[in-house]
Amino acid sequence: MRVASLAANHLYDDGKVGVQDSIEGLRRQRITPFGAGLTLDEARGPAYLDCHGLRFGFLSFNCVGPRASWAGPAKAGGAYVHVLTHYELDHATPGGPPTIYTGAEADSLEVMKADIARARAHCDVVSVSLHKGTVHTPGLVMPYEKQIARAAVDAGADVVISHHAHILRGIEIYKGKPIYHGLGNFVTVTRALSRLGATDPDDWAVRRLRLFGFVPDPETPEYPFHPESRTTLLAKRLIDGSGQVEPRFLPVQINRRSQPEIVGQ
Repeated sequence: MRVASLAANHLYDDGKVGVQDSIEGLRRQRITPFGAGLTLDEARGPAYLDCHGLRFGFLSFNCVGPRASWAGPAKAGGAYVHVLTHYELDHATPGGPPTIYTGAEADSLEVMKADIARARAHCDVVSVSLHKGTVHTPGLVMPYEKQIARAAVDAGADVVISHHAHILRGIEIYKGKPIYHGLGNFVTVTRALSRLGATDPDDWAVRRLRLFGFVPDPETPEYPFHPESRTTLLAKRLIDGSGQVEPRFLPVQINRRSQPEIVGQ
């Protein structure tokens, strides 16, 4: 099976032309895209694949924005869930550190659940991809992440696979269904944050330190990510003839050449 999730924060970086080119390019390679389209209806539509007597359905939702990446009734982009953030002071110190609350906007969450339930009625196994999480920050799963992932399972998802944080998260079993809260990095090579992509040779490192509290490894300028992101994984699911999913994973290490290597092989 060859499918690709496209609902992500960088989907609309090159506008409608970029979205259309990504979709058409994948299809030319016989890879079925999902989570993106030239309209919101297209982006919300699942990809269906038949394999070994089972029908698989795939949906994808961007939970992090930006709004420019979201599809609209007549606008290209990705399917999405709108997440709200609220900051509240619980002490008499204006400007002090707030308590942060996150949660999915109710109507947006209901749309996602309806899409999953509709796909569930037409296939044996439903896989939902969520673009979610706080980037470059170890060990953090925000409340909205669990809320949306569990809502996906409640609506009929057999497995939820998450990405975006560029750093590994945990695996949760909810009502017997696996939720991969963040797979971390795999093939992620970029010059956008490297010495080769910055006007100031030190700017890439300064910004990472200021925003996320770490300094990228100067010996790997094409891989300017948190040191812990080198430890990552591949999600693996064993699916029997009845469509039951057994969750597993393959440990992966990113080497100094920015290449993923499965540990032990």
